Amino acid sequence: MAPPPPASMPLGQRMMHLAQTLQFGWFVGHLTLLFCSLRYSLSYIFFNYYSRWARFSYRTAFVAAAATYGIVVYKAFRARARAGSRQQPGALALLGDENVQYLLMALVWLFSRQIPLALLPFTVYSVFHVATYTRANLIPTIQPPQQAPATGASSGGRPATKSSPLADTIGRFVKDYYDASMTLVASLEIFLWFRLLFSAIIFTRGSWILMAVYTVFVRARYSQSSFVQGAVGQGVARVDALVANQSTPPVARQGWETVKRLGRQATDATDISRYVGAQGPGMKKAQ
Repeated sequence: MAPPPPASMPLGQRMMHLAQTLQFGWFVGHLTLLFCSLRYSLSYIFFNYYSRWARFSYRTAFVAAAATYGIVVYKAFRARARAGSRQQPGALALLGDENVQYLLMALVWLFSRQIPLALLPFTVYSVFHVATYTRANLIPTIQPPQQAPATGASSGGRPATKSSPLADTIGRFVKDYYDASMTLVASLEIFLWFRLLFSAIIFTRGSWILMAVYTVFVRARYSQSSFVQGAVGQGVARVDALVANQSTPPVARQGWETVKRLGRQATDATDISRYVGAQGPGMKKAQ
């Protein structure tokens, strides 16, 4: 993330300098996603989720999501080009990039029927991206760090500066709740898979295609995210505990063991690392 403009510039010039960066467009995209998610949530709460404004908010949220992840993918491509890398990653390696995965899923949700649950993982990510950008760029641009009282120089030999209390509060929020929120995102993504499975079972129009696409996405997330792996492990452990109860019929136990065996076989058969190797520099954390 680029540093904020120099404090010696006037406020207007600092804001203009900030607004001319791609990173600011990325921030505006995440902010737009948050506002649209809030607007759509209000429509959903009041059972008005097919109104014109609700549909507009839902679609605009995914347009913003696609734009933000598209910016990250573009910046990664441009960085490799500037570094003189002649060999760009292949198709499979590119699909292994988490940002590419979320970009594609944002486009899938944009052109699919409304599924409110699909919006929640993107919203959680946007909360932390907006908070991080506000702390690292927006606040220092509006209110540059002030030099602390004369108590010696910092460890780098430069005068110590006093950060904004608001920036410190945001930093503590991100640090304290990041892991819990990523676990929430993983749980939401898994729950969404079961939501799509139910739609496929009752033969909702287009549900099987959407189910297939999203299954590929979840499989990729499982191979890359320790949070998804942890959420799956917790879910399996809970079912194991229920099945282990003596009142559980033997047929149910055998069925569950069959499901786990098939799941392990499917996981091994779809291990993308067999084709593209371990995660490389181009496969970055979702932003």
